[in-house]
Order: sequence, then structure tokens, then C-alpha cells
Amino acid sequence: MSWDDGRIERLKQLWTDGLSASQIAAELGGVTRNAVIGKVHRLGLSGRAKSKPASVARPRVKTVVKQVRMPVASTRGNLAVIEMVDTEIEVIQKPAEVVMIPLSRRISIMELREGLCKWPIGDPMDGNFAYCGADSSSGKVYCEAHCRIAFQPQNERRRSN
Repeated sequence: MSWDDGRIERLKQLWTDGLSASQIAAELGGVTRNAVIGKVHRLGLSGRAKSKPASVARPRVKTVVKQVRMPVASTRGNLAVIEMVDTEIEVIQKPAEVVMIPLSRRISIMELREGLCKWPIGDPMDGNFAYCGADSSSGKVYCEAHCRIAFQPQNERRRSN
């Protein structure tokens, strides 16, 4: 496959549009990703369109090193001995799940009734204090979003401590 002037111009245009080398190779046809990268390098193309950042930041996985005492079995002569030894372990903490909270109706205490979310919003001593007011399932005090915050599974609470 030869690089004629038309293909080179198309390559330059696709490269400045921000397409990847694989996408350009598929668009041009008959060339590999590596051929596209080589041609871009030989042409000296460097300016690329910036990709748009994600609108919501991805939660990061956090690794924490903890000091713990663990039992370790060893032998002394013909005796088996269990000793407690200080050691460090890495604990990977999953990021908190992102909870999408619907827009609340922001209702006053006088407007509260069965079937409405009773999640408090703001400072009770402030004049702008209100309750969520979103629809809640029958028998539940809060809407689904606020239930996920208020009522965490037992295992999740143990891991976070």
C-alpha cells in the first residue's frame, strides 16, 4: 500500500480530529495501526485535538496499609507454638458508590405525610430548613436514594471501620 497525497491529507485530517491510530487505520483501509503511527512520526505531526474530560470524576480505589497482629505457627524443638506477630497488610478499599439523589421538593414539616421522603435538608435552626419530599415506597421513611445512604448493609459498615 502506498501513501499518495490524498491518503496523506486524509491521515493529517483524521489525526488532528483526534482519532486514534487504530481508528485511522480502519478509516483508511489497507494499513495497520503501526503503519499509521510510523507515517505520523515521519510527517512530524504532533498537534492533536484534546479529548473531552469525563463530566463526572471516576472514584479512585484506595489502598491502605494497616498494622495488625496475626497468629503465626512455628516450632521449637518438637513443640508447635503459636505466636502473635505484628505485620502490615494492604487493604484495598472500594470507592463509595455514587448515589444519584433526585431533586427534592423541599417541603416543610407541615407538608410531611405518608409516602414522602422525610430526609432532612439543611440546618434545623435555619429558616431554609426543609425535608426532601420525594416519593418513597410504601412503608419506607426515605426515598430510594436516601435509603441507600441511611441503611447500609452490615458487611459494608464492618469494612469501613
